[in-house]
Amino acid sequence: MKASYKMITLRFKAKKMERLKGIASQIRRDIVRMVHGVQSGHPGGSLGCTDFITALFFDIMKHNPDFNMDATNEDVFVLSNGHISPVYYSALARSGYFPVQELASFRKLNTRLQGHPTTHEHLPGVRIASGSLGQGMSVAIGAALSKKLNGDNHLVYSLHGDGELQEGQIWEAVMFAAHHKVDNFIATIDWNGQQIDGTTEKVMNLGNIREKFDVFGWATLEMDGNDMDAVIATLHEAKALVGKGKPIAILMHTLMGKGIDFMENDHNWHGIAPNDDQLAKALAQVPETLGDY
Repeated sequence: MKASYKMITLRFKAKKMERLKGIASQIRRDIVRMVHGVQSGHPGGSLGCTDFITALFFDIMKHNPDFNMDATNEDVFVLSNGHISPVYYSALARSGYFPVQELASFRKLNTRLQGHPTTHEHLPGVRIASGSLGQGMSVAIGAALSKKLNGDNHLVYSLHGDGELQEGQIWEAVMFAAHHKVDNFIATIDWNGQQIDGTTEKVMNLGNIREKFDVFGWATLEMDGNDMDAVIATLHEAKALVGKGKPIAILMHTLMGKGIDFMENDHNWHGIAPNDDQLAKALAQVPETLGDY
């Protein structure tokens, strides 16, 4: 009986992981097709964060595609590094916020899918205009405090680039969150070591990011952001730290351009689009699982 139950549990977990990896593959296809379609956008960070965004939207986060701007009785996600909008838009569309076919309008005239997410176009799922780096942490903390004041036990998640941590506003917000014990907030840092002008080490060395969050009084975790099993396990570990008096930071190691071999770990793919030949090569590496738009 016990062995049978364990086997069933393992099979269920394996099927879940297979499903999530399949979704991630489709999202990677969406990303490269979107930026190729207008020869504009930011594929590198989007590809690197795909596994995390997939885990969040399709397994971890309690959210409702029947969009409510106030986010009452659901979790909130804040994309602070708004330039990686392709992965965000794909996850929103694939989880039912708007038609998948609308991804084809990315960055085009009068689209709701601007290069950086905006609220003016009223795109379901987008609650803040993001792309001015450094601001999302403050917004997410405000949302978390609002939930506390309203007696809403749901959580706030945010995502930030490591280069974004070069912005001073981040550290003011980090101090504020620790001082005010904003313990219903989980911030994830995409620690890929790359930014638009080169490596973060050369542009402005960030040192040991985990040690910084530790010193500022956060509960900190570290994970391989391109290993779906590790992502799921660490997000559950982070949720177990909620309500214990400290904001939570996950330092996520990823490869920029993950999944497309010629893009991986190359800062040049931060903000350029593949040409026709490169698109074909990229699509050959990521299987179509849910149907292209």
